Amino acid sequence: MVVGGRTVLDWAKTLRKEASRSAILRSDELARKYGIAEGVVGNALRRQERRGLVEHVSRRLYVNKLAHEFSPRELVGILRPDAYISLESALAEWGISTQSPSALTCVTTGFPRKFHSASVHIVYRHVGKNLYWGFQEKRTRHGSYRIAEPEKALLDWVYLQRREGLPVALDELSPNAIDQKKLRKYSLKYPSSVQRTLEELL
Repeated sequence: MVVGGRTVLDWAKTLRKEASRSAILRSDELARKYGIAEGVVGNALRRQERRGLVEHVSRRLYVNKLAHEFSPRELVGILRPDAYISLESALAEWGISTQSPSALTCVTTGFPRKFHSASVHIVYRHVGKNLYWGFQEKRTRHGSYRIAEPEKALLDWVYLQRREGLPVALDELSPNAIDQKKLRKYSLKYPSSVQRTLEELL
């Protein structure tokens, strides 16, 4: 609708329409799509947040609460393009760890950071580009995400725990879902200290 030469959107209706395509909203993309200044879109989304229709996650980035079956996993590659789920979250998903992490744990070649909102808690830890491999892609209703293979998730975890001086509690892990041949092959790309630690588990 155009009022006084300006485009005025029915935001509840617009959000319902957008929800059929994606659970993720970007203010800059909406501005281009609907021909509205980004500042106007940002103000509108803040009003919709107060109504409980959207949730602000990061700069320009919102979750559309009208989208069904949203998963924070859909945000992993949006917040950090070179990233995949690994560490505690992947270890729990593959049945290697019985611990349920409170955050979705990921590794990235970008800057480490935590993103925390009402329904999203994602933690990124940094690895070098030489360790950005060993993952697979999975689909969600609205998008996709990358997750480490079981062996890679374990190696990432041991490597980062040791690098940051944190405990490596191997007694809490079950190696049953691990392909030991693949693990040993993958471990050759990590420091020898990681290989020695894994021998205690195997």
